[in-house]
Formats: sequence, structure tokens, C-alpha cells
Amino acid sequence: MDISIRPARPAQFEDLGEITAQAYLGDGLLDFGAEDPYLEQLRAVGRRAAEAEVLVALDADGRLLGGVTYVAPGSPWADIAGDDEAEFRMLAVSPEARGRGVGEALVRTCIERARAAEGVSGIVLSTAPAMLGAHRIYRRLGFVRTPERDWCPLPGLSLLTFRLEL
Repeated sequence: MDISIRPARPAQFEDLGEITAQAYLGDGLLDFGAEDPYLEQLRAVGRRAAEAEVLVALDADGRLLGGVTYVAPGSPWADIAGDDEAEFRMLAVSPEARGRGVGEALVRTCIERARAAEGVSGIVLSTAPAMLGAHRIYRRLGFVRTPERDWCPLPGLSLLTFRLEL
């Protein structure tokens, strides 16, 4: 599949927000379903794009397939990154594009950005235990589990962490 990755454009923000929200809802990753307050944050692509780099994956015809938020060191969107680490968040692929390398292409682009940034020693991420497909991508690309960094953003919501040394 021919996939291109580039920064999201404002005209794509709403569609990417909906792809992201529906990916999390469809995979059963939100404790409160359609009433989960995290949906607002998942849909707020414009807000993320103002403070981090939102990347989109497009097919050869320009159709939006998914996206991810790349978080450079010092960004307010960092959840677990240290001062010398990049992070990525909210990786999502539309249902019809899954299994075609889109998620991996988005992660690889985040890794490339982190490698190109001066002073960045690694890239980190948080993930839900149920995101097994994503975990396979992370491991295949060299990420290792960092259980000492696992955390709970909300009571009852445990997140696993991974890190790739650059």
C-alpha cells in the first residue's frame, strides 16, 4: 500500500478527531463508552496541533487513513517523557485501513523525527493493556517495555509504557 505521512492540515482535523475517537470506542478502550470525557481530547486535533505535531497517513488517492500526535521534548502534551525524550500519543487507524501497515508507518515517522531532534535519547509511549496489535508494532520496531514507568492517569485506568533507545 502506498502511504504518505505528513503534518495534518486544518481541513483534516475534524475527520482525524473522529477516526481517533471511533478507534478508541470501537476497540472498547474507553471505560465510559460514548460518554467518556477522554473523547473530547481525542477529537481535539486542532488543540493538539497548536502545541505538538499531529501527523496523518494518506493513501495514494489522498484519503485519510489515520494519525498520531508526535510530542517533542518540553511539549505540554507529554505524559511520561523526560527532558531528553520524545513521545507519541493517540495513534489511530481507520477500521478499513487496519492491517495495511498504516500504524507502523506512523510510528516509524515519529521515530525518525525523534532521531533527527538534537539531544533526544529515546522515544516513549503509553498504551492500554488491550492494545495488543499496537504492542506488536512497538516490539517489532525495537521498543521495550518499561514497567517501572507504568502509570494510572485515572483511578482504575492502568497504562503500560514502552521506550525505544535512539
